[in-house]
Amino acid sequence: MSRSDVIVIGAGVVGLSVAIAAQMRGLSVTVVDREGPAAGASAGNAGAFAFTDILPLASPGILKKAPKWLLDPLGPLSLPPAYALQIMPWMFRFWRACQASRVAHSAAAQTSLMDFSKAELEPFLQATETLSMLRKEGNLQVYESDAEFRASLPGWDAREQHGIEFQHMNAAEMSRIQPGIAPRFIRGTFTPGWFSIADPKLYTLALAENFRARGGTIAVSDVKALRPSTGGVEIVSATGTVCEAGKVVVAAGAFSHHIARTLGENIPLETERGYNTTLPSGSLDLRTQVTFGGHGFVVTRLTSGIRVGGAVELGGLKLPPNYARSEAMLKKAKTFLPGLKTEGGTQWMGFRPSLPDSLPAIARAKATPNVVYAFGHGHLGLTQSAGTARLVSDLLCGQTPAIDISPFSPSRFG
Repeated sequence: MSRSDVIVIGAGVVGLSVAIAAQMRGLSVTVVDREGPAAGASAGNAGAFAFTDILPLASPGILKKAPKWLLDPLGPLSLPPAYALQIMPWMFRFWRACQASRVAHSAAAQTSLMDFSKAELEPFLQATETLSMLRKEGNLQVYESDAEFRASLPGWDAREQHGIEFQHMNAAEMSRIQPGIAPRFIRGTFTPGWFSIADPKLYTLALAENFRARGGTIAVSDVKALRPSTGGVEIVSATGTVCEAGKVVVAAGAFSHHIARTLGENIPLETERGYNTTLPSGSLDLRTQVTFGGHGFVVTRLTSGIRVGGAVELGGLKLPPNYARSEAMLKKAKTFLPGLKTEGGTQWMGFRPSLPDSLPAIARAKATPNVVYAFGHGHLGLTQSAGTARLVSDLLCGQTPAIDISPFSPSRFG
């Protein structure tokens, strides 16, 4: 591998977006990934640019729901007993992040990154010739009772304070947005500013091709360690191969904290294992993304079909997949959307890299300014990819980032 100005570790949507943004600044870039482009969470997400999703998962509300959910192995939030002891330190930090003052701080930081990412998105899509893949079909969140709807109102009040447009609806109004929702859902909230991509895997692969067309190289290698050097940073692979770059970006998703640990940083990254089933196109006349928040999943129309997925399983990287979770969501989706055809689907499980306060790590490493972190976006990697790319390219070029990135420093965890 010839020496590059920058090596980006990770060929998901964040890593490739960063790589292209660096190329736009005139830097030579190589991307290194364990498996290749779009092999992880970037392939199987719901395809949403969820710019209105400013509230962290860690919140007082989740503390009320979590005990009930955790007792249901197929519920919206599950913790396999085999992983319970290992995740306790992360859960303690998550609990601390649920304090009201911390939630307000996280929401303010998330809003700043969301607004910036939304502003950066369409210019980035235009520059990468992927603008035709953008959809602006909105999102409809539905509720089964007045009590569930009322419980959601503080979150909508917070969004309103940040200028986010939405409309509360009754069942008749919802049916005009999305026909065929079961009558058990009596209220809903429609967010027109919710964008999506035609297909997240195809989008990520298109970014890979754009990167190559700009002269970039993508190599398959399992990076195990980083070492500061006089010339920049040495990258050590699993085979013992060593190469060097002037700067390195760690955007390796759920594996990023292992790499950061070789630089002496213990960053509390955990893995939310997400599940979905992608049904054939035509399985449902779906006109907007529908979120069943009380059940922890969404139904999305993609180029590749109708995707039913979501929920959170805090199970790490090594436990085998539990596809009963995909089956449970699909069964519920059929009940909630009676017209849904559930035959012929493809199941998937992927790793979402999540930090306790729902904010990513975007910062220079403590050990050397030549390493930049860009990971831990949780459910929001696609959403925040263009904004993260701009911020990281600012850091790579020695410029002051376009927004305040201090809330995203891993040092916030001590």
